[in-house]
Amino acid sequence: MSTSSDTAAPLTGLRVVDLATLFAGPLAATMLGDFGAEVIKVEHPAKPDPSRGHGPSKDGVGLWWKLLGRNKRTMTLDLSRPGGRTTLLRLAATTDVIIENFRPGTLEKWDLGWEELSAANPRLVLARVTAFGQFGPYARRPGFGTLAEAMSGFAAITGEPDAPPVLPPFGLADSIAGMATAYAVMTALAARDRTGAGQVIDMAIIEPILTVLGPQPIWYDQLGHVQPRTGNRSANNAPRNTYRTADGSWVAVSTSAQSIAERLMILVGRPELIAEPWFATGADRARHTDVLDEAVGTWIARHTRTEVLEAFEKAEAAVAPVQDVRDVMTDPQYAALDTVTTIPDDPELGPLRMQNILFRLSSTPGAIRWAGRPHGADTEAVLTELGLAEAEITALRSEGAL
Repeated sequence: MSTSSDTAAPLTGLRVVDLATLFAGPLAATMLGDFGAEVIKVEHPAKPDPSRGHGPSKDGVGLWWKLLGRNKRTMTLDLSRPGGRTTLLRLAATTDVIIENFRPGTLEKWDLGWEELSAANPRLVLARVTAFGQFGPYARRPGFGTLAEAMSGFAAITGEPDAPPVLPPFGLADSIAGMATAYAVMTALAARDRTGAGQVIDMAIIEPILTVLGPQPIWYDQLGHVQPRTGNRSANNAPRNTYRTADGSWVAVSTSAQSIAERLMILVGRPELIAEPWFATGADRARHTDVLDEAVGTWIARHTRTEVLEAFEKAEAAVAPVQDVRDVMTDPQYAALDTVTTIPDDPELGPLRMQNILFRLSSTPGAIRWAGRPHGADTEAVLTELGLAEAEITALRSEGAL
C-alpha cells in the first residue's frame, strides 16, 4: 500500500466537496483526495451515490464504491430543502472546490448557483461536470459516458470492419473526463493563486474523449479523411495485432518503430521481408498487413506464450500478453510498481485490493488512507467542525435535510 503522512501530501489543506455521482465528477474528487485533499462526499439522505449499488457487492457492501469513495469523508444533505441549502452555503464558505454533475439549471433551481456560491466564498472553484456542457442545444438532455463514446467517434472506429461499432464495457469517457476534471481543478487553483478569485469549470464529458482520439478532426478538415474501423490493425504500422499462441493464450504485438519491425521479421524467420520496398515505412507496411500477419501469426502459433514472451524480450521486440484481471493481479511489473495495492484494515471488509494512486511523486507522495466509507458516516463530525450546535443538527434531521 502507498504510504504517506497527511503533512507530506501536496494537496494537504485543500478542501473539496463532492456533490457528483456516476462517475467522472466523483473520480476527479478521488484523485484529489489521493494526494491529500480533504474530500467531503455529500449524498442525498435517501438516495446514496448509485456507485454504491453498481456491480458486485460483498456482504451488502458495494465494491465499486470502496474504490471510488476512498479518501472521502461521507455526509448526507438534501440540497432541495432550506436547511440543506443553508448548510451547503456554510460549507462552501470553508471550501476550495465543489464538484457537481447535476443537469444545468438544477443548482440554480435550489438557489445554489454560481452567484450564491461565489457570494459565500469568492475564492471557490466550482467544477460542473455534465454530459454535454452548460450551454448548447443538447445541454439539458440527460446523458452518460456511453453517449460520449458514441458521439465522439470512438465507437465508429472500434471493432472489425464488417461488424457493428463497439462500445467499451467500462466507463471510458467518464474516466477520461474525471482525469481531465482533476487537471482543470488544479489549473483553476493555480489561477486563483495569482488572482485571488475562484471561477467555474465547465467540463463536458463529450469533449476530453475527443481529444484522446487524436488527429481525426484535422485529418478530416484538411484531407476529408474519415478513419475506418480496422479491428486490431492500424493504418500507421504493421504488424500490429493480437496473435494466438500454441497453448491457447493471446499476445499483442506492436511495431511503431522501424527498428522493432525489422527485429521482429528476423525473429520470426522472415528477414527477406525487410528488403521489400514497402517495408520501409509504417504506413506502407500497413498496406501489406495480410503478409505480415501471416508471418508473425504462424510463428507465434508454434510457440507457447512463455516461449513467445521470452523470445521477444531477447530480440528486443515489443510484445505483451493479453491479460485478464487474474493475470493483472499477479503480473510482476504491476507488483513491482504496487499498481494494485492492499488496504489492510477496511472496517467493513477487512483486507482488500484495489488500484493504487495514479502516479508516484518522489518527495510529496499521495496515499490511500481509507477505502469508501458507509453512507453518511461523517455527517455529524463534519457539521460539528463547521460550527453547528447539536440542536441545529437535530433540527436539520427533523426537517429531512440530513
